[in-house]
Amino acid sequence: MRNGTESVGASSSSSLSSQQDTEDDRMIALVLSEEYANLDGAVARRLSNLAPVPHVPKINSYIPNMNDASLDHQRLLQRLNVYSLYEVKVSGDGNCQFRALSDQMYKSPEYHKHVRKEVVKQLKDCRSMYEGYVPMKYKRYYKNMAKVGEWGDHVTLQAAADKYAAKICLLTSFRDTCFIEIMPQHQAPKRELWLSFWSEVHYNSLYDIRDAPVPKKPRKKHWLF
Repeated sequence: MRNGTESVGASSSSSLSSQQDTEDDRMIALVLSEEYANLDGAVARRLSNLAPVPHVPKINSYIPNMNDASLDHQRLLQRLNVYSLYEVKVSGDGNCQFRALSDQMYKSPEYHKHVRKEVVKQLKDCRSMYEGYVPMKYKRYYKNMAKVGEWGDHVTLQAAADKYAAKICLLTSFRDTCFIEIMPQHQAPKRELWLSFWSEVHYNSLYDIRDAPVPKKPRKKHWLF
């Protein structure tokens, strides 16, 4: 009985610690979100002459082969150069869409788990808004999307736009579509989020080159000299 009691106590302690960590992340994200809530018009001014293509939410399907992906990437790099834009590169670990959104909202990609959780809650709570775009059992779709490492798609982008009342703008590598605009469906946008989209491969966070964040030097461990 003693071992059983110790096990229950340890489990309860672990659960409380996890809940506290989640609450801490939520509070930090809220503070940062309020701090960076002002519209960033610098990128918009760069692309003011481009006509945006209306967004059609869809799940991931076609993945380009290596040759097509390479050509697409070159096209994207050329567009970044033409419009004097700068990418903050995020990890390509399956979380890149959520990392890029996190960087735009909180000036750090590290809140991607919080962003994913909020987007999945939007998908779950507002099923009627997104179910028609998902050609599979909807519950299975949003449960899969809740998993860290699951690729975000154009349905999650629409859900993010709705959740955060944000106009999400994509500079893309598509041959015939340079600029896609994703608007919240039932409210006016309160902020703009800018991402680059290497089509069906990777998302990064996008800035006017004059506003490019200065990379932070990693902290030295106290035992390193």
